[in-house]
Amino acid sequence: MKTTESSSYYDNLEHMSIPELIGNINREDHTVAVAVGKVLPVIGQLIEQIVPRMQAGGRLFYIGAGTSGRLGILDASECPPTYGVPFDMVIGIIAGGDVAIRKAVENAEDDPEQAWEDIKEFGIREEDTVIGIAASGTTPYVIGGVEMAKKAGLLTGCITCNSDSPLSKAVAYPIEVIVGPEFVTGSTRMKAGTAQKMVLNMISTAVMIKLGKVKGNKMVDMQLSNEKLVIRGTKMVMEATGLDVERAQHLLLKCGSVRAAVENFESSR
Repeated sequence: MKTTESSSYYDNLEHMSIPELIGNINREDHTVAVAVGKVLPVIGQLIEQIVPRMQAGGRLFYIGAGTSGRLGILDASECPPTYGVPFDMVIGIIAGGDVAIRKAVENAEDDPEQAWEDIKEFGIREEDTVIGIAASGTTPYVIGGVEMAKKAGLLTGCITCNSDSPLSKAVAYPIEVIVGPEFVTGSTRMKAGTAQKMVLNMISTAVMIKLGKVKGNKMVDMQLSNEKLVIRGTKMVMEATGLDVERAQHLLLKCGSVRAAVENFESSR
């Protein structure tokens, strides 16, 4: 039996009080970071391979179905506003298309050929990377996608929560985060989903830092898409230049990014 489908350590959930329910869920959640910590070496190895490929113009694709697909799309969609990169640099693809982000599409994950067709719509570059995300490690859509990507010479990895799964066997860099049974048996949106999110955070964040999108500890290329981010950017410019708030904000808005504002200030001195 798959670990992700194993019976919960807890029973009679409907008879637990709310404090008992959330306490037990929290207790299980504490084990996720420990499980992720055990696979840091392979996460690091995959990132080491991704960075030079993206420096050479490659893209990073996430493919998944259901919760796994939605998590990939979430991570991909945060990269442009956070790091100022193009929207087609990190791409999340979900079985069933964008409609499946909100509503399950029947049988979409069962087609082993569709993921590769979905990827090909973006054009294929030999420097591209495809990471398959599936808690079970058995989703045909994801397995088929990474198999075809590997045959095409692309870098492949996966994030799964079962050991020795078909998905792991299909990729060059399998990341297997074994979080154990879910609090609600089989509900992999819980611990498995949390583990996948943590690994995705590590991959995209480390890659973007190595691509030069962070200076010190600041998101110097972030998009100034709302007032909160303009305020945040203004503070960054003030810290880097010593300008007062009005002059810092004026320079930020004129230049369009924290990086450009600071470089403008330094070049004018």
